[in-house]
Order: sequence, then C-alpha cells, then structure tokens
Amino acid sequence: MDFLMSGLAACGACLFTNPLEVVKTRMQLQGELQAPGTYQRHYRNVFHAFITIAKVDGLAALQKGLAPALLYQFLMNGIRLGTYGLAEAGGYLHTAEGTHSPARSAAAGALAGVMGAYLGSPIYMVKTHLQAQAASEIAVGHQYKHQALTKIGQKHGLLGLWRGALGGLPRVIVGSSTQLCTFSSTKDLMTQWEIFPPQTWKVALAAAMVSGIAVVLAMTPFDVVSTRLYNQPTDAQGKGLMYRGLLDALLQTARTEGIFGMYKGIGASYFRLGPHTILSLFFWDQLRTLYYTYTK
Repeated sequence: MDFLMSGLAACGACLFTNPLEVVKTRMQLQGELQAPGTYQRHYRNVFHAFITIAKVDGLAALQKGLAPALLYQFLMNGIRLGTYGLAEAGGYLHTAEGTHSPARSAAAGALAGVMGAYLGSPIYMVKTHLQAQAASEIAVGHQYKHQALTKIGQKHGLLGLWRGALGGLPRVIVGSSTQLCTFSSTKDLMTQWEIFPPQTWKVALAAAMVSGIAVVLAMTPFDVVSTRLYNQPTDAQGKGLMYRGLLDALLQTARTEGIFGMYKGIGASYFRLGPHTILSLFFWDQLRTLYYTYTK
C-alpha cells in the first residue's frame, strides 16, 4: 500500500509541475556547449520561457511529455518513497536511542532513489525528448522526432532504452538523499521544538519547503548534465555523439559555459522542484496519515 500511495502522491504533484519541467528542460539545453553571449537566447528567464512556448508552440506544449512524466513519477517515486516509508516504519532510520539519524536517512533515500530511477530511466528519456521538441524558431538542443519506447528499442536494442541511465543516477542519488534526509530531519526538529501542534499538516508542509530549497541547490548541476546526456544525438549504435559520460559532460559544460552553465535553469528548477517536492512529500505524508488512521 505504501508504494501505491507514494506513486499517487507523486502523480498529483506532477500534474501541477509538468509545465515547469518543460521550461526547465529547454533552459538547460539552451546554449549547450556554447560560450555565454555567443548564441541566441530564446528563453531569457522562467516567465519569458512560459510566454514564448505558449505563443509559438501553443498552450498545450506546456504539458508536453505529460503521459511519460506521470508514468515515470508513479514508477520512480512509488518505489523510492514506498521503500523509504517501509524503512522508516521498520525503525531503520533511528539510532538505538530512538533519535532520527540523518546519515541513515540519506543512505536510505539514495538507495531507494537509485532503484526507482534506474527502472524508470527509459521513460525519463522519452519524456526529455518530447519536452525538448519545439518549433524551429525556438528549438534548443537536439530535436528527436520519435515519440515511443518501441521505436528506440527497435533502433538501438534493449540496452539503448537505458542510454544515459548511469549518468542520471548521481542526479537521483544527490536529489533523493538530500530531499528525504532534510524532510525527515526538519520534520523531526519541528516536532521536538513544538513549532506547530502535533500531527498537523503544517509540519509536513514546512519541512517540505525546506527540503525543496536544499534539493535544488544540491541537484541542479547533475540535473543539467542528465538532461543533456538523455537528449544528445547518437550514432547508429546508439552511442552519444557529444558526451562520453557523466564526468565528460560535467567537464565540457564547466569548461565551455562556466560555473553558471552548471546552474542553467536554476530558477525553473526551483519553481518546478520546489512545488513538486512540497506537493509530493505533503501528499505522501497526508495519504500515509489517513491510511494509518483508518486502518488502526
């Protein structure tokens, strides 16, 4: 039941934040491996990107890739939050004295995140391709025309479906461990300090807000690189033509675009990851509270 509630919570958040994921993806691909000031900036900031996409591609384009995004969120977060919830319920995240352990929480979050992200990697790749697709006048990054897992599988085989998966894992390890560790730790501290009444939804909401900020700061460089690894063009064998792997992508991006290139789209990342973290963790916490309340 934990897995189902976790997946539903993530899907609920995804419905609201997918337009921000579209904006984030395009801003991260803009000016790929080009020095600042040498390329046309189609998207100047988050708000300008929203207006530009809606005006040129149409309002529906802001929900591009929604189907694979929902499927990915259900699969990835169902496994990630469900596994973490079981570890928490089993008492594995607390020390012998009964206090919350940030180290155990981070380790459990990272392990749970890796499991979910690796299994959902092919769906995430298709989502990235769809969200990058744009009219030629505002297109950024490589433009894939295919839209289905079957076509990728037919062209590059089973292994081709998991292209970029290893490069995307550090993003999830950093993001998941940071998210779940800060959420659990902040929630625990707020309960101890009695900032809000016990068992109130305000504790979960405040903890999720703190977690959202921490996740964006820690995860954005890996998120930028992950998007580019998934979206890069490939040869006939399915091998990437721009990057050899995660480290190569990090080095090329930093060398060509500077440190700010590593944080491209951080505004969109926060507006997307912040609300998504808040909504998914809040929904997850409330669904679990309701379930355990009515099944006692």
